[in-house]
Amino acid sequence: MNQLIISAATEGAESPSPLMPNLWEMGVVLAGFVVLLFIVVKFVVPMFEKTFAERAEAIEGGIAKAEKAQAEASAALEEYKQQLTDARAEANRIREEARAEGAQILAELKTKAAAESARITEQAHAQIESERQAAVVSLRAEVGTLATTLAGRIVGESLSDDERSARVVDRFLADLETQSAGAAK
Repeated sequence: MNQLIISAATEGAESPSPLMPNLWEMGVVLAGFVVLLFIVVKFVVPMFEKTFAERAEAIEGGIAKAEKAQAEASAALEEYKQQLTDARAEANRIREEARAEGAQILAELKTKAAAESARITEQAHAQIESERQAAVVSLRAEVGTLATTLAGRIVGESLSDDERSARVVDRFLADLETQSAGAAK
């Protein structure tokens, strides 16, 4: 049976050329290609373009976000550097103020110490002067008593008269002062 079909098909038509395709097959393939091309162009390509556009937009958005983040980071870094510079300047200013205040306090303390020293020295001089005066008065009284007693022994009579003894003592001390003043020159 196979042979009959093959022989019947070959009898009615000319022998097909192996280089020349069958027109019906070409038409069916071409129609299928056009339909497939239409489906690809109408449905598949827009989906690819949409996906491509979304990815391109996401990439550009990511780049823009990265650039924005980079700009913010740079601004924050500059602000940090400025704050650090300001903090260092403030620390230097505070340090200088502390040094100046310390020098001022030291100068005040030196002034107070000098004033206190002068006051103590003045008090010491005053005390020494008062003690010297007291010693002179005490010494005059003792010298007067001793001089009167000694003069009384030399003269052989008692010189217990206060007025006379005071004159003798004053004269004796005046003579001593003149002798000590002459020796000092």
